[in-house]
Order: sequence, then structure tokens, then C-alpha cells
Amino acid sequence: MGLKIGAVAAGFTRDLEFDLSRVEALIRHGRREEVQLLVLPDAVLGGYLNDLSNPTYDDLPPALTLDDPLISKVIAMAGEMVVCFGFCEADGPDRFNTALCVTGDGVLGHHRKVHQPPGERAIYAAGNEFAGFDTPVGRIGMMIDYDKTFPEAARALAVDGADVIACLCAWPTSITNRAARMNEDRQSRLFDLYDRSRAAENQVVLVSSNLTGSIGGLRFLGQSKVVGPGGDIVARTWSKAGIAIAEVDVRAEIETARRVLHHLGERRPEVY
Repeated sequence: MGLKIGAVAAGFTRDLEFDLSRVEALIRHGRREEVQLLVLPDAVLGGYLNDLSNPTYDDLPPALTLDDPLISKVIAMAGEMVVCFGFCEADGPDRFNTALCVTGDGVLGHHRKVHQPPGERAIYAAGNEFAGFDTPVGRIGMMIDYDKTFPEAARALAVDGADVIACLCAWPTSITNRAARMNEDRQSRLFDLYDRSRAAENQVVLVSSNLTGSIGGLRFLGQSKVVGPGGDIVARTWSKAGIAIAEVDVRAEIETARRVLHHLGERRPEVY
């Protein structure tokens, strides 16, 4: 039997009630389509930063603790579905760009973004771990946008047994050299390249979600997708809002990809 996966492309704002209602609508849509794993973007509760070139603490989205009632509401909405979503996490004085994976029974996985572009580095604390975790739909790992630029991040998750890697993004078009057409933008090409490469080099299923629309001076790419373990895109949203849905027999696809060339087993860490 295949796993029904949904990769969301959607826009979110500083209005937490609006965001929560959009999350509810997306989960409801996913449930109608019998989605079992729904991956929402980064920053769905409170939106992303307005300005990456000169961010300030006033620019941060509303910070939520893990026991915040809004987090509890998303958990309740998830029900039997496995749902990944991102938000700004408060932990004492620190703020983290965080992803949670939940079902109605509670939190399954918790990831704090490790790799930070210069703008985020000034105001967010960094996470320090990549770890897989077990869920009702299999073993999953999570990354948050810039994490996927670093091959070691996805590799660490694959080595830890993750068959599916969820990459939650707030990935904008190029800030320094924006193209007139989004599909010609340098960041658009890199976004797809990283998604396909991380899946193929680890021979895993990668689910990439991303914001759409604009916040402040940032315009987001969308391009949410499900990528198979051979690096093939099996479903995508392009630049528009929506849910890319694919049914994937995860174990069968991975076993097929690794039958002759088994990248994880053929590594030689002692020479790297």
C-alpha cells in the first residue's frame, strides 16, 4: 500500500487566527483527499520575517512556546493525520525557527533550524541536531529551508533511518538579483536542484513545502513538491498555492532505488 503525501504551498501572515483557520482548511482539504502525511511550510503560525537584509527583533513573528494553546489546536486538528508545520518558538529569551510533526495524540518530532542565512543569524538562535523519529506512517526526518543547502543535513537524517524527509520552507526569490519571471529566478532553480539532489543522493522520499505570496520585501516561490528516491518529481504545485499530492509506496521505492547502488551502504566516512 502506498503512503498518500501532501506538500503544501500557501501564504501566512502575522494574524494568528487567520493562519490557524488556513491551517484548518488545508488539513480539511488533505483529509478529503485521504492524505496521511501533510507537510505545511515553515512559519505557518505568524508568517516569516519581513526583511532578511536588516531584520530586527520587532520584525519577528509572534513567538509561541510548545505548550501554547495554538499549538494544541493544530495538534487537535491533525487527528489521525501526520502533520508537519513551522513557527517561531520561544524558549526562555531565545527564539528558534522550529518545525513540529504531530498527530492528534501529540508531538512526534521537533526540529530547530540549524543552518541560518545571515539575516536570520542576527535574531534567531540555532538548533544543534538532525534526528529521525518514528511516526504512524514511517520514520521521518525534518529540515527547515536553508538546512537543505547542506548535504550533511539530509544525509544525517537518512543515516538515522529516515525514509521520508520533510523540508519546510520560507524560500524567497533572489534578494540580490531578482528575475522578472519567477521560473527564471536563480533561487527558483536552486530550490528545485536541492530538493531533487537531497532525495537522489540519499535515495529517500523528500517532501518540500514552501510559502507563497509576499511578506514585506520578500516574494516566496511556492514550488512545493514530492520527490522520489531517484530524484524524480512525482507531484508539484509550481508557483501557485495548493497541495501537491502523491501516493508513494515508500519502502518499495527506496528498495528499488538501492537494489544495485546503495549510497548509504557504499559510503566511506573514514576518508571524508
